[in-house]
Amino acid sequence: MSLQLGQIAPDFEQDSTEGPIRFHDWLGEAWGVLFSHPKNFTPVCTTELGEVARLKPEWDKRGVKPLGLSVDPLSAHGEWSRDIAETQGHALNFPLLADADGRVARLYGMIHPESDPTLTVRAVYVIDPAKRIRLVLTYPPSSGRNFAEILRAIDSLQLTDAEKVATPVNWNPGQPVIIPASLSDAEAGQRYPQGWRTLRPYLRVVDLAAQD
Repeated sequence: MSLQLGQIAPDFEQDSTEGPIRFHDWLGEAWGVLFSHPKNFTPVCTTELGEVARLKPEWDKRGVKPLGLSVDPLSAHGEWSRDIAETQGHALNFPLLADADGRVARLYGMIHPESDPTLTVRAVYVIDPAKRIRLVLTYPPSSGRNFAEILRAIDSLQLTDAEKVATPVNWNPGQPVIIPASLSDAEAGQRYPQGWRTLRPYLRVVDLAAQD
């Protein structure tokens, strides 16, 4: 059975480039992004890991800890890490799991036999500080991920947790958001004294920045 939103992310212990990791303990009170790669020394994976390293200030700003996974052994990660630094301009600054026995990959359903029975797909799990799975993305091995979108989605999750709103299509931080239908106009008036636009009774748009 595949993992679903709201479930507790399975705990595990596995070797990594920064030593053994027990996942829940390592995550602590932070948000986490667990993402898998098909194989070491492959071109798309090399670009992705360099990008995650480049984005360290963005992860840190949001309280997010990235954790990569490859089904290659730990001995292969060192040489590949050098390749990543030389070709992408950013050395690894986050741990990369060495899931050579596939324990974590199987636990998280990262191997899709109809795609390839031996390689992991490009899976992404965003996990909150309560260890609950909040977002799941799956890309095929041939398509590199857009980590700007993953950051945007985390921004949405963190905002909607804090403000009890929803974000509309193509939302970016600082843009108006949607008042949930579960909130009456009277309740919304107390929460958003700056007012809002009612496009339909079920579609109310508020600018949170106007509160400042």
